Amino acid sequence: MTWLPADFVHPLRVPVPGGFHLRPIAGSDTELDHPAVMGSRERLWSIYGEAWGWPAATITFEADLADLERHAREMEAHQSFNYALFDDANTALLGCVYIDPPERAGADAEISWWVVDDRVGSELEAALDALVPRWIAEDWPFTRPRLIGRDLTWQEWLALPPAD
Repeated sequence: MTWLPADFVHPLRVPVPGGFHLRPIAGSDTELDHPAVMGSRERLWSIYGEAWGWPAATITFEADLADLERHAREMEAHQSFNYALFDDANTALLGCVYIDPPERAGADAEISWWVVDDRVGSELEAALDALVPRWIAEDWPFTRPRLIGRDLTWQEWLALPPAD
């Protein structure tokens, strides 16, 4: 893909205030990812379901593992990025940040993120909401990033024409 400069090096760890961090997700994170996703599935489906068909009502551990391994391969190839939000001890996966090439016209990247249900409305969610736009502006080579669910709703995003 040509959406990133050939010499771009994606961040491997991003501190999040309050004792948390973002890092690229890996298949080895499935034991933490699966319960995080399934524990927040209904709300995540209300956000991503129509656009991505995710998360399905029943995601097996094996299917989640395959999905995370695919995300890891896509990150290595710089096709898309899935950063997981962890506590600093790496004992809990608390959300994710997605950085993708544009599917819809008018942007050079599409970014979205979420936290698990029990962190909605928390200081952690507020810290992530403040961090992501600044991190994208400072550390990524985009000039027109679109923050889906923030700059526009998912319904507005779905109504946009496809990217070229």
